[in-house]
Amino acid sequence: MRKPPSPRRSADDRLFRLGTGFFAFLVVLLVGGIAFELYENSRLSIQKFGFHFWQTTTWDPVAGNFGALPFIWGTLYSSLLALVISTPIALGIAIFLSELSPRFLRTPLAFLTELLAAIPSIVYGLWGIFVLVPIVRQIEVHTPDWLKKVPLFTGPPLGVGMLAAGLILAVMVIPFTSSVAREVLKAVPATQREAAYALGATRWEAIQAALRYGRTGIAGAIMLGFGRAIGETMAVTMVIGNNPRINSSLFAAQHTMAAVIANEFTEADTDLYLNALIEIGLVLFVITLVINALSRLLIWSVNREVKVEAVTKAAATALPEAAA
Repeated sequence: MRKPPSPRRSADDRLFRLGTGFFAFLVVLLVGGIAFELYENSRLSIQKFGFHFWQTTTWDPVAGNFGALPFIWGTLYSSLLALVISTPIALGIAIFLSELSPRFLRTPLAFLTELLAAIPSIVYGLWGIFVLVPIVRQIEVHTPDWLKKVPLFTGPPLGVGMLAAGLILAVMVIPFTSSVAREVLKAVPATQREAAYALGATRWEAIQAALRYGRTGIAGAIMLGFGRAIGETMAVTMVIGNNPRINSSLFAAQHTMAAVIANEFTEADTDLYLNALIEIGLVLFVITLVINALSRLLIWSVNREVKVEAVTKAAATALPEAAA
């Protein structure tokens, strides 16, 4: 018969539970403190502009008119563009390293891929100015005239603009997404691949089975890259052109929320100007929370789908056995 826990052990367990719960509560307290400080220091802008701050395209510090919509547009546009470019490349790297790479190449390639994440943002920015921007300018110059009539490719061939920002963000996002996706694929049980081979699947079909099994973690890896792209500052600031205008063209100079804070925070000479910049930080904070909440909802829905599928299969297997 199992002995009941001693009073001292029970007290130690309660103390340990309270201690870990306190540290977990500190995270919630920290997030709430950040939100409170951002709100308090942007109250003047909130009271004057209200929700129009999120919807207005005018950014005129001289006249005291401020609207964050161009910066919200530029942030989401550049991040989504980087995600579109980086996701296939990152998944290709992860699949090659976990499924196809020779053993002697696997460790060096994985190390070099993860090394990209350690490069400072300002170094990426310098590389973007001296290497990437001239390449993008040549692409813009040699774009066919018929293609330039499409709104997505209009604008002068400056080199700096949304395309350069999307490309440099894609390079910065790739190591995060590929590393997490590779670990997810390594965690897929070998029985999944063996079952696929036993059913006569090809190697690519077995990889597809592994991808389907790990799709929740892969979705998390993609959302991690998206969050990394949204918060990037210096590299984007150096190549995006910093023009507070909404434009659908990849060649047009635009702006982001993080970039406008970095560029203009020290130049804010009025309380309203400073509060408007801090409110942009509040908007960026809210957008980040919303994106993370949506990613968690996505992962929850995928987990629910997997559980429902497993229960359905179990029931389908049990019914014939019960009938027999």
